[in-house]
Amino acid sequence: MPLAPSIVERVARARGDLRLGLPVVLTGPDGAALAAAAETLDAGLLSEMRGLGRPVLAITARRAETLKARAYDGDLARIAVPPDAGIDWVAAMADPADDLIMPMKGPHISERGGAATLHRAAIRLVKSARLLPAALLVDLPGSAGFASDHSLTRLDVTEAAPVLEGPHEMEEIISARVPLQVSEAGRLHVFRPDDGAEEHYAVEIGHPPRDEPVLSRLHSACFTGDLLGSLKCDCGPQLRAALEHMGREGAGVLLYLNQEGRGIGLANKMRAYSLQDQGFDTVEANHRLGFEDDERDFRIGAEILSRLGFSRVRLLTNNPAKVAMMQSHGIDVVERVPLKVGLNPLNEKYLDTKAKKSGHIL
Repeated sequence: MPLAPSIVERVARARGDLRLGLPVVLTGPDGAALAAAAETLDAGLLSEMRGLGRPVLAITARRAETLKARAYDGDLARIAVPPDAGIDWVAAMADPADDLIMPMKGPHISERGGAATLHRAAIRLVKSARLLPAALLVDLPGSAGFASDHSLTRLDVTEAAPVLEGPHEMEEIISARVPLQVSEAGRLHVFRPDDGAEEHYAVEIGHPPRDEPVLSRLHSACFTGDLLGSLKCDCGPQLRAALEHMGREGAGVLLYLNQEGRGIGLANKMRAYSLQDQGFDTVEANHRLGFEDDERDFRIGAEILSRLGFSRVRLLTNNPAKVAMMQSHGIDVVERVPLKVGLNPLNEKYLDTKAKKSGHIL
């Protein structure tokens, strides 16, 4: 039917539903389940889900490690929700804000039988919606018409997997001249991914030739550092130093990728900051939230560079992972150009953690 939404559009719709607190129906080879984001779950929906069966909370192995729960499925744990557990229990399991106040939430019963395909897809979906990586699921036996009967979004997880995993094709929407302090010959390109997610930007300085290595930087959005001048990180100084370097050379491309907080989103980044105030470093905070050290997708940068006509770069970065990712996706990094700026007494420990745990060369 021509007006029916595609799988890409249904995934985008599912993300929006979960952010609003609506459940979605997930189907796959192993059955079907009603899934809700733990972060936006309310007491009424929890009660409705209990009326359908026995709910299970899916959390990542990183979060399970903090909670001392067994992750029998390797990358995730399926925790049986106790019959007397309410919305506060679900929230405390998903959000580590009060872990130190209430360190003993267990004992937890982790499921180890059956498939975890739907649970894995649910976690991936809530992550892509920039929510806490925890989802509540309840099996839906004989659920052929459940989604339509309740006007809910239904996703076949096998069909949705490529959409959730990416990479996504980038379309340049528009570009226009933007005179900048570092160069009056500035041009901003706006790129939109085909999955309806955040747009990304390329700032072109001067007129860099496409047949030579271009001075380039992949910069992940940092609202606190880039805009507010936060002293907790070195992002703002790196952004300005990269543009100034390009201005001095007369040519370059800065990619501004909307992957706030190493890809976990601004709200989760603030949760990580709160955990850092409790004494955890940046990597430990991400793990306690249920995320990996770095959730960014640098394939986005490689595709944008390719679409702009560049195949070789001199990359402004202290992060060897960016170099490796560019190389593995068709962009030849002929030189890594160090960008050592922004050290101050308030971010010294943060930069030390980036060097020791994330491999940054500082």
